[in-house]
Amino acid sequence: MPADLTADAGTRDDTGGRPVVPSTGRLRPLGLREVRITGGFWGHRQTVNATATLEHNLSWERRVGWIDNFAAVVEGRAGRDRRGREFSDSDVYKLIEAMAWEVARTGDASAAASIDELSKVIERAQEPDGYLNTAFGHPGQGERYSDLEWGHELYCYGHLIQAGVALLRGGVDSPLADVALRAADHVCATFGPGGNQGFCGHPVIEMALVELYRVTGERRYLDQAKLFVDRRGHGTLADIEFGRAYFQDEVPVREADAFHGHAVRALYLAAGAVDVAVETGDDELLAAIERQWEATVARRTYVTGGMGSRHMDEAFGEDYFLPPDRAYSETCAAVASVQLSWRLLLATGDVRYADLAERTLYNVVATSPADDGRSFFYVNTLHRRHVGPLPAADREHPRAESAVRAPWFDVSCCPNNLARTFASLAAYLVTADDDGLQVHQYADAVVSTRLADGRPAGFEMRTAYPSDGTVVLRVTETSPAPWTLSVRVPAWAADGAVLVEPSGARRPVGPGVASVTAAFAVGDEVRLELPLHPRWVRADPRVDAVRGAVAAEHGPLVLCVESVDLPAGRDVDAVRVDPAAPLTPDGDGAVLAVGALASDVDRDWPYAADGRDAAATPARIRLVPYHSWASRGPSTMRVWLPVLE
Repeated sequence: MPADLTADAGTRDDTGGRPVVPSTGRLRPLGLREVRITGGFWGHRQTVNATATLEHNLSWERRVGWIDNFAAVVEGRAGRDRRGREFSDSDVYKLIEAMAWEVARTGDASAAASIDELSKVIERAQEPDGYLNTAFGHPGQGERYSDLEWGHELYCYGHLIQAGVALLRGGVDSPLADVALRAADHVCATFGPGGNQGFCGHPVIEMALVELYRVTGERRYLDQAKLFVDRRGHGTLADIEFGRAYFQDEVPVREADAFHGHAVRALYLAAGAVDVAVETGDDELLAAIERQWEATVARRTYVTGGMGSRHMDEAFGEDYFLPPDRAYSETCAAVASVQLSWRLLLATGDVRYADLAERTLYNVVATSPADDGRSFFYVNTLHRRHVGPLPAADREHPRAESAVRAPWFDVSCCPNNLARTFASLAAYLVTADDDGLQVHQYADAVVSTRLADGRPAGFEMRTAYPSDGTVVLRVTETSPAPWTLSVRVPAWAADGAVLVEPSGARRPVGPGVASVTAAFAVGDEVRLELPLHPRWVRADPRVDAVRGAVAAEHGPLVLCVESVDLPAGRDVDAVRVDPAAPLTPDGDGAVLAVGALASDVDRDWPYAADGRDAAATPARIRLVPYHSWASRGPSTMRVWLPVLE
């Protein structure tokens, strides 16, 4: 029988909801009642998500038939009328999760009503034994679990369970929570020690089951998640054209050297492995994921934080294979990377994980949605050579299109992953430990919580970051005893960062953690001043694709050049820059570089002993935040720029 949560208020999260709640670890996450984003860069995106993206996604899921699929099951017509890919159920669940966090965050009545409507439709489609899927198990369809490689049944359960957890933690009353519990019990009964020894080709069920264990205390959910992690990597799934590495099934999780195969799958699996390691005290498994994360960040990650360099199989490439013009860098991989970084940060307290999360949030997650929240990038290239056509507003689009943002995709994981990330983002900003509070990401926000011993602690965070490097923390709740307020100094702020204490004392701080311990009074301020100077960066010389090129950064933002900022008829591939000359601010996060535009006259032969371009035209090159590219209409774009010879 599923756990009965209706009578036990202690299972609900009185913080207002947290996506990840480990029972142990270096840091404790704060929830949506403890941290509230009030404005600025991320506040604007939360508002757009709430007022535009949620409704946009819901209307599209109705239009393409994915919600009707559940009614088709009930009415016995699924074999004839079902629409969408085999995993489309999961996108309905992700959207419900996003709406659950929005209700927890704001009490949004429209989102609550949509949850209620969708939950009733889904509940009727569940079988008596807990099985729930619209693509398998019904007349005219394949048998249950007949295609573990590609069927995504367990993957869909994972997102169903995550939606159920969000409903429970956010205090949202919905029958879908019980639907998720029944599905989880079905999974344990079907795939437990004496049952089907397989697992899903697409991970996510692992971290979902662990989080359900954390909500309910039911050990069988954790045990099943551990079984799924341990079973992978022994050649169980069928071999395919991409090899078993695509499924992370060619080497056990503990033995891998780096993340490999399909990027989203690899990152979801790693996140689930961290959850299992933390809850079972498996230090060896946690260390293995840390080792793989280090290797992946050092050798297989784009300057934007994006992961996945192969379109063919949406996968990680070999070490240092990071072609900018073929970057897949899927938006969902960025969301998964943030989820993994957050888990590793909570487990270890190491701020390098927050550094990567910041880079990924500003340069992939923030890049995907359009300003109006109604179109998206699925993949995030670093070099666009041709202007793409404007997408049609009334049809689905190929998921690998990256010339302009599209309103919907036949594989729509990214719009829904973005929705749940923005709705729950406040829960990724601040943590607590026995000594005080730690700020990991900067945003206009209000924080109000209690320390481990029950003392109140809170502050207001004010900042124009990333446009300005000053972050002010004004204490709003405190107690007579001392406590510690800590801030992350980003790795990019290697020189010039200053921490200003309540007394006015200023001290230089380097990358890592900067702390003030004091018997704070209400009104005391701690101020972090970060040096927001634009800078050039170069890749490791083993990254062949960009050797001899440079990229510009400004604080946490990666910059790019767009054709709309060049003279008429000139293209981004003509740009050359002089990294010895200073970059100068040009408003709205843009900078100007000294450079030239190469001649557009073809040579008789493109190779010569002297590759200098005597006909190059000196020019000031405008670079804009990468997250804003294609916002002014179709354009060509590049991040890595050749150096002027």
